[in-house]
Amino acid sequence: MSADNTIVYQGEPGANSQIACSEVYPDMQARACATFEEAFAAIADGDARLGMIPIENSLAGRVADIHHLLPDSGLYIIGEHFLRIRFALMAPKGATLETVKSVQSHVMALGQCRKTLQALGLFSEVAADTAGSARQVAERGDITHAALAAPAAAEMYGLDILRTDMEDADHNTTRFLIMAAEPDDATPEEEPVITSFVFRVRNVPAALYKAMGGFATNGVNMTKLESYQVSGSFNATQFYADIEGHPDRRNVRLALEELQFFCSELKILGIYPANKYRAEIAGP
Repeated sequence: MSADNTIVYQGEPGANSQIACSEVYPDMQARACATFEEAFAAIADGDARLGMIPIENSLAGRVADIHHLLPDSGLYIIGEHFLRIRFALMAPKGATLETVKSVQSHVMALGQCRKTLQALGLFSEVAADTAGSARQVAERGDITHAALAAPAAAEMYGLDILRTDMEDADHNTTRFLIMAAEPDDATPEEEPVITSFVFRVRNVPAALYKAMGGFATNGVNMTKLESYQVSGSFNATQFYADIEGHPDRRNVRLALEELQFFCSELKILGIYPANKYRAEIAGP
């Protein structure tokens, strides 16, 4: 498998991340990694050219691990992809909805199907990933134990699908970041463009309020802002943000300059074309 033609993802064959890889890069070889750390390392070390990394879901929220890995990974965001997520409840041959008592899957998948699982009276067990859960359930062969995974995983691991469309809402969508070892920034002419960055504000009163003011006064739309603790401290807060627009545009440049004045750290993670899905959900 050529490294230059390889895209990595976290999980096992049959995972939604693999489906995302095949949708965006059908001619590349998708390689499974056990952890996000392993996937990031493969890109950084040159063992893979790209990575398909989930960052947030419309039902379950953010993939927390990614926010901690991104700033120190040395990698760059070169694109994004939105994947409509569909989950199926699958179990070994002979199992029925009446025999199944428990279900295992990745914590994000369980969160996306929480209400449905509660309605079925199933006990949830957190596992490393979705497709891996399907494989483990097949190996276990217990008709009281099921997996929650993409429908393709059932055929791959010889399981029966007991119920489709397990997700709690039909808008269930995961946003993926496409990562690379080198930047491939979009140009201002490629707008609409998303600029992603992380920052820490200086420890002064109202620093965050003042830092955000520059985006309002310069007419820059911030589509995402999330905070999370770093370094085991309740005082050290880092923020991840997405904004619309290219830093070479005057209004974006001015907003970032004002932000930086109130920051102890600011790092651009990527400047990349906005996925068409954004315009679709925005409506007319």
